[in-house]
Amino acid sequence: MDWTDKHCRMFHRTLSKNALLYSEMVTTGALIFGDKHRHLAYNEGEHPVALQLGGGDPADLAKCARLAEEYGYDEINLNVGCPSDRVQNNMIGACLMEYPEKVRDCMSAMLDAATIPVTIKHRLGIDELDSDEHLHHFVDTVKASGCTTFIVHARKAILQGLSPKQNRDVPPLQYERVYQLKQLFPELEIILNGGVKTLDECQHHLQHIDGVMMGREAYQNPYILAEVDNRLYDDNHALMSRIESVEAYLPYIETQLKQDVYLNHISRHILNIFHGMPGGKQFRRLISEQAHKPGAGIEVIHQALSKIKDFT
Repeated sequence: MDWTDKHCRMFHRTLSKNALLYSEMVTTGALIFGDKHRHLAYNEGEHPVALQLGGGDPADLAKCARLAEEYGYDEINLNVGCPSDRVQNNMIGACLMEYPEKVRDCMSAMLDAATIPVTIKHRLGIDELDSDEHLHHFVDTVKASGCTTFIVHARKAILQGLSPKQNRDVPPLQYERVYQLKQLFPELEIILNGGVKTLDECQHHLQHIDGVMMGREAYQNPYILAEVDNRLYDDNHALMSRIESVEAYLPYIETQLKQDVYLNHISRHILNIFHGMPGGKQFRRLISEQAHKPGAGIEVIHQALSKIKDFT
């Protein structure tokens, strides 16, 4: 949330033509009672793109599933993994893992309401409900809805005592338990999430499961996406350089600026493209210092790129 907005996804799409991109988690309340267009609008160039929903009421989720299909999303994903207090208070997110029958009913309602794929993202468990027995019961119950794709964050969530940030790092990763799910439910598409930092790791996991979802690493080191098509999709095209990826993004930035979007709302997503490279800190610093200023335009990005070219 607050990171993978439509500007971020358009930049990531310059790096990979094939990777499935996910929206920020949007709650059903925000769509039903808020500005639905602001939350659902995206760029046609983002496809394939999935809308991730947060909710726990079948009727509300069905309404939102219909909206997602009307807007042309390629997939709807129910988040049953978010551990934040705000989410818990509304009985959505990871706390739903305690109620597999309710989750099944939510998935059924969305599948009945839309014709596009409806998938689920969840944890290994929550608090003390993290046994293999509970996990297997959860998956077995939810699959009765007709859901066939399960994205599994390979950690449990500790809802009492850990912050959302700590829940992304403190509970240990247990990849073998995700592999075991695939063995137990070979008919399901099992996708692994959590702590994946390299494409070598992706290729290792893909020997055991059907897909890999990469989160923070793709944002903190976006250039990792440049090799995804060649290495994971057998799409052998010329590898785009880091500078070329920014240059390919410039027309989009210019289009958004003409629509009165502030530069820093767009440019924040490219700050890490030169992560660990000569000139990378200078590139990041110049954009961070200049993009938020009133009237900041495309010249800021050109100036930042010149810092990189000074090192090449």
